[in-house]
Amino acid sequence: MSPSFARLVFTLTAVFFAAFFLWPIFQILKGGFVDADGHLTFAYLAALLSDPTYLGGLRNSFFLACAATALALFIALPLAFISDRFRFPLKGLLGSFILIPMILPPFVGAIGIKQIFGQYGALNALLGQLGLLAPGATIDWFATNQFWGVAIVEALSLYPIIYLNAVAALANIDPAMEEAAQNLGCTGFRRFRKITLPLIMPGLFAGGTIVFIWAFTELGTPLVFDYAQVTSVQIFYGLKDIGGNPFPYALVAVLLAASVALYAIGKGLFGRAGHAMMAKATSSGGPRALPRPAAWACTTLFAGVTFVAVLPHLGVILVAFSRDWYGTLLPQAYTLDNFALALGHDLTVPAIANSLKFASIATLIDLVLGIAIAYVIVRSKLAGRQILDFLAMLPLAVPGLVLAFGYLAMSQEGKFFSFLNPVRDPTILLIIAYSVRRLPYVVRSAVAGFQQTSETLEEAAQNLGCPPLKSLVKITLPLIAANLIAGGLLAFAFAMLEVSDSLILAQKQIYYPITKAIMELFPLLGDGKFLASSLGVWAMVFLGITIVGMSLLLGKKLGAIFRV
Repeated sequence: MSPSFARLVFTLTAVFFAAFFLWPIFQILKGGFVDADGHLTFAYLAALLSDPTYLGGLRNSFFLACAATALALFIALPLAFISDRFRFPLKGLLGSFILIPMILPPFVGAIGIKQIFGQYGALNALLGQLGLLAPGATIDWFATNQFWGVAIVEALSLYPIIYLNAVAALANIDPAMEEAAQNLGCTGFRRFRKITLPLIMPGLFAGGTIVFIWAFTELGTPLVFDYAQVTSVQIFYGLKDIGGNPFPYALVAVLLAASVALYAIGKGLFGRAGHAMMAKATSSGGPRALPRPAAWACTTLFAGVTFVAVLPHLGVILVAFSRDWYGTLLPQAYTLDNFALALGHDLTVPAIANSLKFASIATLIDLVLGIAIAYVIVRSKLAGRQILDFLAMLPLAVPGLVLAFGYLAMSQEGKFFSFLNPVRDPTILLIIAYSVRRLPYVVRSAVAGFQQTSETLEEAAQNLGCPPLKSLVKITLPLIAANLIAGGLLAFAFAMLEVSDSLILAQKQIYYPITKAIMELFPLLGDGKFLASSLGVWAMVFLGITIVGMSLLLGKKLGAIFRV
């Protein structure tokens, strides 16, 4: 690779991240720690930390993230271990179904789960039919404990991220290490705790970090559950006074510092742990057959977990197909009118078009940047290429809510980027936000592709007179097309269903993306929840096709995309 090309990519990427990643964060810190006279102050932070409401929000957010991550780990780790070590009926099919919870944003799933566990939902109707509830009696399961309602919904939606990383980590373990422990008398759970768990800890950390930060800063699900005692919702409500109130800035700064600190602590404890593996051919590894009862028990476990995980999706689908659903186990009448109304509503059609436009342009930017960055990281000898890798992956560790608030702060009137103010037109900011947030997926996919493709192929083409850039386009990119397609599809799909950026930056109805339209439709009286659920089903189908396509292209390597 030409050193000048590597330096150009490094410079352009550094400028892009400086303008649209570091500068928004700087604006947050400036708003929370610089007073009207331009002097550094901690008065806002001190006032914030002495306020029981804000402290309670931070505490609830932290414990909510802990609960969601623990539940997700409790679900994902046994499934990953069983999938890696044993053969059982319908394994391939059920392994694909594991990804289903990822095809719906958690807050849309919350609509379905409220319909099932609400005061007049399906569960109470079932209990009444079984005689376990007195006639007319109801239990609002999640209203009595909104904390656990939000935690469960988020865990059921996010556990596949930990599962993917755990499966990939288990697949990389040399079976000889576990066999050696077994020969020395270390068997059963003790062998798993002493040998297997430490070996897969970096993979668990990679997935667990994303789940923790996602749950710590999730905005949509608490809004749907009316759970306002968390920091993300407090920040959202504070946006109305962003111009003259320093407390939202200080609150976002605390959220950012907490996320980065927790990430750094986990990285220091687990992320550096590495264990060199011999080639797997040194031992007879691979999944082993089980007796028929045990094999079907594994199948039942997988199917049961998948069923529970897709309950929110089933709830959304049933609401979308129902004329009305109130106080019964299942809807009493079904219709397709909701889907036609959803596609014909003056709010939804522009929202679909907006999301397609924003996500398509953002994905194109990610592909160009991602390929260039990955090429420099893998193929060049540039001294700062590891910094480039770090910058490209950093958006995974910074909450989307923080970046969205930063974009809003840096585009206020009187600021350098005021021409991007989303009050007038959020298009450019939304495209930038989507591309920055999803760039890591494309970079990681492209890096994996370049690492698996021998550089000698490009060198042979160059020796025959093919310029370096042309050899990249003609030789290497076709060979890593599957990686690029998978990373691009993932970036596009999650950009289509981005929550925090959409809710905060899209402030005019004409510019609403799909997620903002769903959030606006849901509380409307009458057909609101039916239209919102129908739009959610359209999004579910779209993202489902995307996830299946990626799993076919990448297989077990899909988990590598979700690593920080």
